[in-house]
Amino acid sequence: MSQSLNQSMSPTVSPTMNENLTETETETETVTPAANGAVLSAQNVEKSFQLDDLHIDVLNDISLQVKQGEFVAIMGKSGSGKSTLLSLLAGLDQPTKGLITLNGDDLTQMSEEELALKRQADIGFVFQSFHLIPTLTVQENIEFPLTIARRSDSERVKELIDAVELTHRTGSFPHQLSGGEKQRTAIARALVANPKILFADEPTGNLDEKNADQVMQLLLSLQKAFNTALVIVTHDPGLAKLADRTITIVDGQLL
Repeated sequence: MSQSLNQSMSPTVSPTMNENLTETETETETVTPAANGAVLSAQNVEKSFQLDDLHIDVLNDISLQVKQGEFVAIMGKSGSGKSTLLSLLAGLDQPTKGLITLNGDDLTQMSEEELALKRQADIGFVFQSFHLIPTLTVQENIEFPLTIARRSDSERVKELIDAVELTHRTGSFPHQLSGGEKQRTAIARALVANPKILFADEPTGNLDEKNADQVMQLLLSLQKAFNTALVIVTHDPGLAKLADRTITIVDGQLL
C-alpha cells in the first residue's frame, strides 16, 4: 500500500472532424461522462496477457459508469476478472484496449508519474488486509496520503479520527489495534485527501461478522456524508445488497 501511495478524460474532436459532422452528431460527440454526472467511466475496456504461446483474455469489452456519490458493488467468482477490473479503474494497471476516464481525465494516456499524482488527488483505497504502515501511529497512518503529497490539513485529520471513533487510539501502532480498529484507520486514511472515488477490495474479508457490519455501516455513512463515489469488489451478497447498483462479472464479461 505504501508503495502505491508513494507512487500514487474524455476524447476530443478535431476541428476537421467537426466540419464533417452534422449538428446532432457534434453534440453527441462532445458530451463527456462528467457532463452526465459520471466521475468514472470505462468504455470498451479489454485486458489480456501473453504467456509464451498462450494468449489469456481476462476482460472483454467492459463498459460502465459510476456517478458522483454512487455506491457500486462488483461481484464475481474467483478468477472472473473483478480484481483486475478494479486495478484498471483505479489506474494501478493499464488496459490492453479501451478508455478509462476519472473526473474527466483519460487514465490510459497518463505516464506513471501522472497516474501517481492522479491517485493522490482523486482516489482512496481500502484493502482487505488493511495495509497500514507498522512503524506509524494511527494518526500518522491517516495523515500519510497528505504527507506524501506535501499537504497538511489537521482539521480534516481530526474530523476523520473523530468520525471513525479512534480518538483514544491516535498514538497506537497497528499491532496494538483490533481488526475493526485497523480497518477504521484505513477508511479514515482513504478519505483524508477528500478523493472523488473510493475503491475497496473485500473490505470486510478479514473481519468477524460483528466488526464487518460496523465497518460497513461506518464506511457507507462517511461515503454518503462526503458524497464520494464508492466501488467495492466483494463475494458477499449481503454487502452487495447495500449498493445502489451491482455489477456481475462472469468470465471477464459484464452480465
